[in-house]
Amino acid sequence: MTPHELKSRLRIPVIGSPLFIISNPDLVIAQCKAGIVGSFPALNARPAELLEEWLQRITSELDAHNQANPDRPAAPFAVNQIVHKSNVRLEHDLELCVKYKVPLVITSLGARPDLNEAVHSYGGMVMHDVINQKFAHKAIEKGADGLILVAAGAGGHAGTQSPFALVQETRAWFDGPIALSGSIANGGAVLAAQAMGADFAYIGSAFIATHEANANERHKQAIVDATAQDIIYSNLFTGVHGNYLRASIAATGLDPDNLPSGDPSQMNFETGKPKAWKDIWGCGQGIGVIDEVRPAAELVDRLAAEYAATRARLLG
Repeated sequence: MTPHELKSRLRIPVIGSPLFIISNPDLVIAQCKAGIVGSFPALNARPAELLEEWLQRITSELDAHNQANPDRPAAPFAVNQIVHKSNVRLEHDLELCVKYKVPLVITSLGARPDLNEAVHSYGGMVMHDVINQKFAHKAIEKGADGLILVAAGAGGHAGTQSPFALVQETRAWFDGPIALSGSIANGGAVLAAQAMGADFAYIGSAFIATHEANANERHKQAIVDATAQDIIYSNLFTGVHGNYLRASIAATGLDPDNLPSGDPSQMNFETGKPKAWKDIWGCGQGIGVIDEVRPAAELVDRLAAEYAATRARLLG
């Protein structure tokens, strides 16, 4: 799949980001049918054998949708692979991505040429998420097709750079596909990402507050109730800096305003105490515009309407 083919199959230029624990087949299928890329982390399918069941279901349901709706086909889906030494499932999960010809593979926390070559072997596309130019250059040098620029304000593991700086410095040397992440939660922000030079907006936190998301109701309501001031940036929970909901930190008995530093050498995605992301909820700063829990398709409808209205206003 080429970047042009990806764009041509989207209703609006949005990739739903893979949400650890929260993204599941229900959410992915709903996002794709609504016209945006739906994605999930491979590690969400537990035990490992469940991943094949998920891929079978997603591919078959999207194929059935496309046959029934040739004039309104679903968007492609994506699988996120954590390319870090702590991920002992990587080889197994990658084999299944190749078997099911996953259209888009999103890589995080490491870049490997052999993974990129495996995805390219069946015509798939790889986008790697980065927080600065050092990691961006490494990803492209190792064969990634595109970049996901994780700017300040993004949910989960996020960088500290302004999206303006991150996009313009990347565009100075890279003309391939770019997705921008960081506080994007309405259609106007999607258009703004394009105006800056990105091809796609990368939206995660807003989809936590959807019916299909695998989050408990307290988490979903916390997204609705919170604003940007309720987001805490810390490396305590996984060893990597990320943005989290204040309420979830306070609920564990910790003081959100006085958190100790974590140990980057002890990077951990599953066994921290309290656990990220089960007890400590990742979230970006853009959630102030999320006003209710709704079906994912309805959220995409809202994004599309806002996107069109903003374009019309700016173009007169």
